[in-house]
Amino acid sequence: MNTKTFHFAVEGRVGRVTLDRPESLNSLTFEVYAELRDLFRHLATERAIRAVTITGKGRGFCSGGDREEIIAQLFGRDAEDVYKFAKMTCDLVAALRSCPQPVVAAINGACVGAGAIIAMASDFRFAVPEAKFGFVFTKVGISGADMGATFLLPQIVGLTKATELLMTGDIFDAEEAHRIGFLNAVVPAGALEKKALETAVRLSEGPAFGLAMTKALLNKQMGASLSQALESEAQAQALCMLHPDFRTAYEAIKVKQPPKFK
Repeated sequence: MNTKTFHFAVEGRVGRVTLDRPESLNSLTFEVYAELRDLFRHLATERAIRAVTITGKGRGFCSGGDREEIIAQLFGRDAEDVYKFAKMTCDLVAALRSCPQPVVAAINGACVGAGAIIAMASDFRFAVPEAKFGFVFTKVGISGADMGATFLLPQIVGLTKATELLMTGDIFDAEEAHRIGFLNAVVPAGALEKKALETAVRLSEGPAFGLAMTKALLNKQMGASLSQALESEAQAQALCMLHPDFRTAYEAIKVKQPPKFK
């Protein structure tokens, strides 16, 4: 799991991703996109890693696609190549959402464009008060329908607010992001890393199978009818009740001890 375009480390049962291009507020290149996609795909097979954090080095979380490394390069490509790139960016979101581990975003500064999408696709989002957000795609002449935004963002902030953010591309601050439900919490800069890690550690100590099932069902139910959702949840809970973690929790509760999930 060695990475070349960003830093990845494992601490206990937590995998920690740090985007590492601080001179450009951690903008993305073709290579960073591909390696992030591959990492999150690989994490689905890593049973020892139970939660993941993602943040940026320096003053920014992620400023989106690099203007020269990506945007300028796309002008010389044909339709098939441009589609392949767009599909790769969407594959990153698919990998983030389908990896079974909870992903905790620690947003330490600028979080715009594809950076806002990476945060959106994470399961938990904490940000410093100084963080700025923006789904700025229409401002660069393309559609707000980028990397799953028209599907996921309305689920998070509602259709009315998502329409506004995706059509205007307006920048908004951490206070507004928290008010509309995009953030779990706003955290002082000195406490952001600790908050993200504490959350990830707490999740890593939970029932991995049950958490993975919860994430899978949160994904699945977005497009389901009530009857489909109820059937899916009945199947999911039945599988969880057959898993050893269910008995582990039962035995721990009986003796008034915290469960130690394996």
